[in-house]
Amino acid sequence: MVRKKLGRKAILWRTLAGVLTMLTLTFYIWHLTENVRLGYEIVQGEHRLRALGEDIKKLRTKRAALLSLERVNRTARQALKLGDPREDQVIYENR
Repeated sequence: MVRKKLGRKAILWRTLAGVLTMLTLTFYIWHLTENVRLGYEIVQGEHRLRALGEDIKKLRTKRAALLSLERVNRTARQALKLGDPREDQVIYENR
């Protein structure tokens, strides 16, 4: 069996086709791995968002407890030694 010798043009075209195929496959694999990586980042972000939401709920509850009128009144009377205002200290607003 005798093989036909390939010319320079044929070798160049086959090499170019091989390089383009490799570049296409490389890009495709990179694209898939980027999608997977971004998916993991999204899941981590969602977990972080959920944890921050729980922290916000806890802080709002704590704020409500600290700003309750009963606690403020008790702190004013015990720690600051404040009492009820005198009649001349009260100013009424015209409604």
